[in-house]
Parts: sequence; structure tokens; C-alpha cells
Amino acid sequence: MDEIIYPMRINRYLAKKQICTRREADGLISAGKVIINGRKAVLGDKVEEKDDVLVKDDPRRSKNFVYLAYNKPRGIITHSAQKGEKEIGAIINYPVQLFPVGRLDKDSSGLIILTNDGRITDRMLNPEYCHEKEYIVIVDKKITPSFLKNMAEGIAIGDYKTKKCKVEKLGDFSFSIVLTEGKKHQIRRMCESLGKVVLKLKRMRVMNIELCGLKAGQFRKIENEELEAFLREVGIISG
Repeated sequence: MDEIIYPMRINRYLAKKQICTRREADGLISAGKVIINGRKAVLGDKVEEKDDVLVKDDPRRSKNFVYLAYNKPRGIITHSAQKGEKEIGAIINYPVQLFPVGRLDKDSSGLIILTNDGRITDRMLNPEYCHEKEYIVIVDKKITPSFLKNMAEGIAIGDYKTKKCKVEKLGDFSFSIVLTEGKKHQIRRMCESLGKVVLKLKRMRVMNIELCGLKAGQFRKIENEELEAFLREVGIISG
């Protein structure tokens, strides 16, 4: 976790302490549930390291967090669907409102994590944490050793050069790739830079979470040892 530098705004402090997101902190403050040195906090308050901060109805105890592994079908939008499109939130029949962490473009399929735990969003999506995401890709032209080498060493897409990554040939037209970043349409743009068009792209793994045989449109709960390892990797729990 990033170093905490004081004085710090109370909402950022609560987020850094992994109690809740900044938005959730603002709600707790407005509701009078955050106490600093015996008085109710107000929006914009700052705290010092020595300050005594108390949160009534601590979200870590009162909120039941849910984590799902979902196999997004091709043609489904992650979120913000336009007219005529379908997004995950509209087709998942789950009793708790969940949101997808990150994106998987309309023409891609595979694993996406759904949750109501806002604490993990930045920790999963911020490239400085270097979390692995694994994909299987099928392209329109035969894969060559030079293609694999260039993909692994990094490709210029626009004014950005992608980080080094793991690439493995699976067949004449297919390969697996493990990224630790997530630029928009990154794999498609990398392939296009080397003269190939992506025909199919499927995400198989995010960190330690795998599809595990889920069919398109199916989901499963992430729990027990798998969840513990996941939360440890994103820094929500220690040990």
C-alpha cells in the first residue's frame, strides 16, 4: 500500500486504511458516522497521524461483499451500453447490485470480476500494481517466431510502447499472452502493428482467478482459499 502522508483528507485516509472508498467515506461523513477526536467529522476535514478516528457502522463489518467470476459472452458490453446493446448488469440475475471491475470490449469474451467492493477497483486497475491478466488470441495469419519475440518485448501503439510480457505459441494461428497493463484495445492494437488482425480474444485469468470451465454467460462465486489469495494479492488483507 502507498505510504500515508499527513495531514490527509479524511475521505482519503479512510480509503487508505481500506475501510471504504472515498465516495463511501463522504457518505459516512455526511451521515455523521465518522468521529475525529470525539467530534463529528465534516467533509474536507484533515487528520494527523496522532488523531483518533472512529467509524460507526464500519463498512468492513456491516457490508457483505460479493465477488463473482463471470464469463462474458462476445457481443455483451461491460457497462454504459448504447441503444440496442446489452450490458452485463442487465443480464446478470443476482440479488445484490454488482459492478464489473475493468472492461472487456464488446468483441472479446472471457473472465471479468463482478463485485460490490469498491476497495479493490484501483488496486486491480492501476498498472503500478502489475497484476497479471492472461488471454488466448486467434489471429488471421500464421504466427512466426519474430511475431512472438516482438510481442513479448513490447510494441509501439501510438505514442506508447507496451511493457514486456509473456507470450506463448499455442497453434499456427493462436497464442497466449500475459499482460500486467491494460491499455484500450491493447492486444488488438499490438497485433495490428505487426500486420495481424485479431479474430477471437478471450481472457482466461485475472491474477489467481481463472474461468475454471465456466460457459459463456455463466458465473461462480469467488470464495474460501481462492478469495483469500485474491484479497491478499490486491492488498486488502495482509499475511
